[in-house]
Amino acid sequence: MTTIDNPLPQVRIVIADDHPVFREGLVKLLEAKPDLRVVGAAFDGDQAAQMVAKLEPDLLLLDLTMPRMTGLSTLKELRDKSARARVILVTAAIDRTEIIAGLQLGARGVVLKESASEVLFKSIRAVMAGEYWVGRKRVTDLTTTLRELMASHPEPTRKQFGLTPREMEIISVIRGGYSNNDIATRFSISEKTVKHHLTNIFDKLGVSNRLELALFALHHKLGMDAGAALPATNH
Repeated sequence: MTTIDNPLPQVRIVIADDHPVFREGLVKLLEAKPDLRVVGAAFDGDQAAQMVAKLEPDLLLLDLTMPRMTGLSTLKELRDKSARARVILVTAAIDRTEIIAGLQLGARGVVLKESASEVLFKSIRAVMAGEYWVGRKRVTDLTTTLRELMASHPEPTRKQFGLTPREMEIISVIRGGYSNNDIATRFSISEKTVKHHLTNIFDKLGVSNRLELALFALHHKLGMDAGAALPATNH
């Protein structure tokens, strides 16, 4: 039991959110707690990744939708760099696809921006104690939680997305990690046309970059039978 003589260890936190009012309000809210200390506040994912590398915080509160680098892209970079900071995603709306992708990329919690401050504090305590937090509850078994999330988010049919056969082909090669130039060369189209296809795909699927597209395609099994390998060329 914690007493005045034995206070809670201080949690060093970096906040990443592109909305100044929300970001500043969150700083004030957290710093009202003696055991929480905000050591950095970033306005986009790129700056957040730099701050985590430089400041080595215990916790990153990460907005999912930010310019330059989204929350999911930031998570992937932090995972690839083996950052020790635990991550709680802070989002305006619970999107099961994004939550599943976020947890699979290493996030330890997901909290709605509209949640009461006590929910945020509880999520921080749970994550720092080695547990997970999704929505309004702590989670001890991540595997079961992911299975439940996937079961409650049935896989849509491809017709619902309105993708054309060529767009499905583009998705199949994006999953393989090919560049716009590779795709243009192999399909005998211009890079401008590839970018046009990608813009249409992003709009139809509600994603904002290639990483989110790849994660979305993986989750919904898109592009698996659309000639996933690039067309052969003559040598």
